[in-house]
Amino acid sequence: MQRIWQDRREQWKALSIRKVANFFGLWLSYHLSRLTRRPLHWGGPFSLSIEPTTTCNLGCPECPSGLRQFTRATGRLSKETLDNLLSDTSKTLGNIIFYFQGEPYLHPQFTDLVKTASDRGIYTTTSTNAHFLTEEKARQTVESGLSRLIVSIDGTTQETYEQYRVRGSLEKVLKGTRNILKAREEMGSSTPHVIFQFLVVKPNEHQIDDVHNLAAELGVDEVRLKTAQVYDYENGNPLIPDDTKYSRYRQQKDGTWTIKNKLLNQCWRMWQGCVITWDGKVVPCCFDKDATHQLGDTAEDGFHSIWNGPAYHDFRQSILRSRDQIDICTNCTEGTRVWAEE
Repeated sequence: MQRIWQDRREQWKALSIRKVANFFGLWLSYHLSRLTRRPLHWGGPFSLSIEPTTTCNLGCPECPSGLRQFTRATGRLSKETLDNLLSDTSKTLGNIIFYFQGEPYLHPQFTDLVKTASDRGIYTTTSTNAHFLTEEKARQTVESGLSRLIVSIDGTTQETYEQYRVRGSLEKVLKGTRNILKAREEMGSSTPHVIFQFLVVKPNEHQIDDVHNLAAELGVDEVRLKTAQVYDYENGNPLIPDDTKYSRYRQQKDGTWTIKNKLLNQCWRMWQGCVITWDGKVVPCCFDKDATHQLGDTAEDGFHSIWNGPAYHDFRQSILRSRDQIDICTNCTEGTRVWAEE
């Protein structure tokens, strides 16, 4: 619990009067938009997800990166793209998630990118499969000022782990976790806050208690359970857990399955932040994995001209009118109470 409160303090430290005022403007305009059904929008982004790379070493069954199913260009984020983006947004940003698709640590300069944002007083997070957290990378991670490190661990035995994390090694995950915890202690740092993220699917749901015990044994700061997004769920899916409180889906009387989300015509994500692909494209959120709803290109236009531009305005309007008609929204958890979101 002490570590969790310490992490909260790191988030508060990243705030300023201007960032708080900006957040309030976003919150107010969002709720007024819900009432008026018009896309009012005041303020810059409070949160961004930035994609370091699309490359991944694993082959997870519901991940387009691991399955190499992208139709968009693949590559890795340049320092120039990040610098330009931060020049436009850093004064309002409370946090950056350095993750979208791919494994961040496969970017050769990943920790340098994190440091660039951390040096601007921004709370930084990444999510990793931990296969590349060598002792050297662990020390570089601590030195970068990374605020939060999410380690994906979807099984407490190799047999269970590899059923979802195809081509993965649980031993490497545990070694990488030990490396980051050791580096943090040796360097006397309070960051990064280390989270075990457990994607609950049918093959591993029997190990929920085990992952909490393993985290406690290693000294991991926190465990978070995450519900799994599956693409073909209407007729059931072998990944949907038996305990449906860990599922985004529910079975109907006719035996078919549907998402629990009522898909109300609202979405806070569309007001407070967005996703930036490795090559600077702006997309609405993390559910647009193949970047099919591009709202602009920061390489051609300034971020704020996109953020406040007609394409974004029209997309927010479509959310307020008919969210259930937008393909990336139909498998979304925004606005519903499940154990975790995408």
